Amino acid sequence: MKRRTFILGGIGTLGILAGGGALFTRRPEFGRLPQGERLTRLQASPHYVNGQFQNLVPVQVMSEDSGENRLVATAKFLFGDKSELSPKQPMLSRKTNLFALDAAQDAVIWMGHSSFFLQLGRRRILIDPVFSPYASPVFFINKAFSGSNIYTAEDMPDIDVLAISHDHWDHLDYPTVMALKPKIKQIVCPLGVGEHFEAWGFDPQILREEDWGTEVKLAADFSIHVLPSQHFSGRFLTPNQTLWCGFAFVTPRRKVYYSGDGGYGEHFKAIGKKFGGFDLMLGENGQYNMAWHAIHMLPEETAKAAVDVGAKSLLPAHGGKFALARHPWQEPYRGLTCASQGEAYQLLTPEIGELAYIGGVQPREFDAWWERMK
Repeated sequence: MKRRTFILGGIGTLGILAGGGALFTRRPEFGRLPQGERLTRLQASPHYVNGQFQNLVPVQVMSEDSGENRLVATAKFLFGDKSELSPKQPMLSRKTNLFALDAAQDAVIWMGHSSFFLQLGRRRILIDPVFSPYASPVFFINKAFSGSNIYTAEDMPDIDVLAISHDHWDHLDYPTVMALKPKIKQIVCPLGVGEHFEAWGFDPQILREEDWGTEVKLAADFSIHVLPSQHFSGRFLTPNQTLWCGFAFVTPRRKVYYSGDGGYGEHFKAIGKKFGGFDLMLGENGQYNMAWHAIHMLPEETAKAAVDVGAKSLLPAHGGKFALARHPWQEPYRGLTCASQGEAYQLLTPEIGELAYIGGVQPREFDAWWERMK
């Protein structure tokens, strides 16, 4: 599980020491728990049981067999060796001018971690954008790698769809979405997440907030499907009051799958069978640990998931920006490269900001850029 989640209790204590817990948690970036009609609607979901959203298959966020509890994880996070967790030089990047892109070209640009700019069927889609220097409610937790924040809201053209997979801080970033607010035409998110946006003053009319298995048909030639993932949610001490998800973006010519965060499970095969494969999978790969193996994939599982969903190409997500686990920062890329050997899909490894075409000829061969870094 993300280390940030393990230490939320500690963050709360720091907030109390800094100026009072009540004031700390009332800051707008914490959002708001579902209420009113929204709460009634999500309580009717078959995935909402005993006061919380549940995964398709019951899993433990933290394994009892790991030998690591929250106290141990917090101690490792605060006092453990961090020398290999982040690069010693700025992240390599190739910033693409988004305003200059050919609107007819289906393409994707990785913006670090799980943030993607997706151009599909002449529509501009922004997935889980985080342009802040920290993925945390406090400035000294989960600092972004040097050089990983090359994009700002000013670099974004108008966004046809903002797609948010869940409400963890490294996927739903208050400063980023507020800066983007005038440019966002529609928002697609899983159940409950819309409450945050309404609390932040977004027009409810632009929100499409759905359960797993729902097709959000935005036009005759464009749909977004809200799909299961095996994860959890929450921005502070109340867990799983909002849903988490992956997405399928579908046009007559292309199908793109974004896994969101989550552990490996049979849902990948079901998704592959339902959609008959994908031109591209944006797959979680990073911030894993055997202690929270059920809710984050290992690199070999990311490769397996790509095979399960029938991906023609795979572009890794959830790395290259934040150190949220104890593995060396390059390890997920090395592991996935090894696991992808001999597989039918093409592994795409662009640098942050570098253009990658979907279903077309790539502008250049993507190399193992992480090996050129210290």
